[in-house]
Amino acid sequence: MGAVLFGLLALLVLAGCLYQAAAAWQVRRFAAAPRPRPTARPPVSVMKPLCGDEPGLDRALASTLAQDYPAFQVVFGVDDPADPALAVVRALPPPPLGAEIAVATGPTGPARNRKVANLLSMWPQVRHEVVVVADADVRTDAAYLDDLVAPLADPAVGAVTSLYVAHPGAGRASRVAALGINHGFLPSALVARALGRADGCFGATIAIRRAVLEQGGGLAALADLLADDWALGAIARAQGLRIALSARPVEILVTEPGWRALFDHELRWARTIAAIDRPGALASVVTQPVALALLGVVLSGGAAPALALLALAAGVRLAAVRVEETALGLPRCGLGDLALREILSFAVYAVASAGRTVLWRGRRFVVRRDGTLEPRD
Repeated sequence: MGAVLFGLLALLVLAGCLYQAAAAWQVRRFAAAPRPRPTARPPVSVMKPLCGDEPGLDRALASTLAQDYPAFQVVFGVDDPADPALAVVRALPPPPLGAEIAVATGPTGPARNRKVANLLSMWPQVRHEVVVVADADVRTDAAYLDDLVAPLADPAVGAVTSLYVAHPGAGRASRVAALGINHGFLPSALVARALGRADGCFGATIAIRRAVLEQGGGLAALADLLADDWALGAIARAQGLRIALSARPVEILVTEPGWRALFDHELRWARTIAAIDRPGALASVVTQPVALALLGVVLSGGAAPALALLALAAGVRLAAVRVEETALGLPRCGLGDLALREILSFAVYAVASAGRTVLWRGRRFVVRRDGTLEPRD
């Protein structure tokens, strides 16, 4: 390997090490920040689109109902009246005083984004001025709605979103998937906000004022977009409003049936990000110093400087992961799982950078440059 190429790789690896240190510090700072209480507690409608009886669904839905909040509504929606998720909804405990449940059972409209199609069928039952869109697998504590409502006391805030911490289901693929969220997505989101990129919403949970949503064209404006969460944030930003971050992350259960399913899932995420911000997606390679250092070892034939660089990158990455685990209250991951995570992240990055096709719920789409979905089946 030439000296110039090795020098470039070395600079990228060192930048990646600095990034890992900054990310760990941001996670620690975020977890230690105080949890504000809202000055007002307006009624809230929580929209929960469902699709199938996912592992842990009963616990996730029950946690949404178990809120220490004076008045809220939870709207569940399915696009098929025979969906087994409805049985889980029927078996839920009665909601607390001041809460109510509504159920929408399709049929959904022609939106290419099936989640948004489900939300559109639920919308007529949404009653309150603060609207929360939350994924089915989100698990919360009793202060979840307070965390979302508190930032909305500032009239300059149009939407509030939550980070999420992943807990793995059975199998190694699930463990590796959870590592990608806890030590990839979550830290990078905090670093982006620290650098002034507070323009993103995260699909696990988004709270938005009804008036803001309707002024931006409502849910129908998201019908054919893959990145519906980012588009919700764009609606608020287009009105000169900020996107705030909830004080605490929610939790999700990650269950991947196998490595192919995991790769397809993460490829869809990566190409969604690339559709929104391709230069930023390409530049994100700097967040992977271990993979870059390993590439240097391969290209150099195992030269001593390259091996030293790899040792540095691996040590910094491991230290960052341990700090993040402590801050988030997570168990320690195994070194083998972490090594697989590093390899998979780089593979997803490489493949995502070279195409626009995604697989979603068994259907193949091409993500156009404007973020809309074009069916290919």
